[in-house]
Amino acid sequence: MNIGIYTRRQDDSDTMASIEQLTAAMRRRSITPIEVTDHLPDQPIDFLLSVGGDGTMLSSLHIIRDSGVPVVGINFGHLGFLTTAGRDDTELLVDNLANGRYTIEQRTLIDIAYDDFHTIALNEVVLHRFINAEMLRTGVYVGNELVGTYAGNGVIVATPTGSTAYSLSCGGPILTPDCGCFVVTPIAAHTLTLRPIIVPDSATLRLVTDAEHPELHLNLDSRQTTIGGGKTITIRRADFSISLVRMQDQSFFTAIRQKLMWGR
Repeated sequence: MNIGIYTRRQDDSDTMASIEQLTAAMRRRSITPIEVTDHLPDQPIDFLLSVGGDGTMLSSLHIIRDSGVPVVGINFGHLGFLTTAGRDDTELLVDNLANGRYTIEQRTLIDIAYDDFHTIALNEVVLHRFINAEMLRTGVYVGNELVGTYAGNGVIVATPTGSTAYSLSCGGPILTPDCGCFVVTPIAAHTLTLRPIIVPDSATLRLVTDAEHPELHLNLDSRQTTIGGGKTITIRRADFSISLVRMQDQSFFTAIRQKLMWGR
């Protein structure tokens, strides 16, 4: 078995020491650890271990893309909602992977396009006005039908995975990973009647940006770029998904109970 190891914390001595312990645990079980940087290695790997936090997991998506390699998250960060193990669980994690004691969840990805730009995201697309800029008005379309003009600080389009992130903090619902939908959540809506709406992920969404704003923030998971106003952002479900590994005693509901204190 070959397992790739990816981290963005090469300059953190504690992280690198923990990775050394992790690779030692692998070698004791005849598993070959392979360092992964910004692309998949030439030799095939059975898993990619993302060592860090949710931000590291999100960046690993662009390494994995449509390869089908399952991603295993080890949390060295704060919340680590997408991760399945902590800093002190590496020995047990390696043992579970070696002996097949895990499950795999398929997670929907968003395909985003405007002008000549094209990318994917796991959590969300966020269109946001600049600080101190005027209120942003965004036309939200499902297919060719106008849902409404969202007036406020901006709009979030989140996958089920992203429903527990920024969308949740703005009043959006929690979606189970297999529900097959997106949630459109306003940010600081100008009117109380504007509420999150759930749409099927078989639909194509369009965000038509306010031409009066010369510059807008566009956040794609943990990445941020600047776009001009008057553009149309097309959002649809990507034609491939990403595989996230959970240990057998874990599930989506145990994650929201333990990490979000849900129902406590």
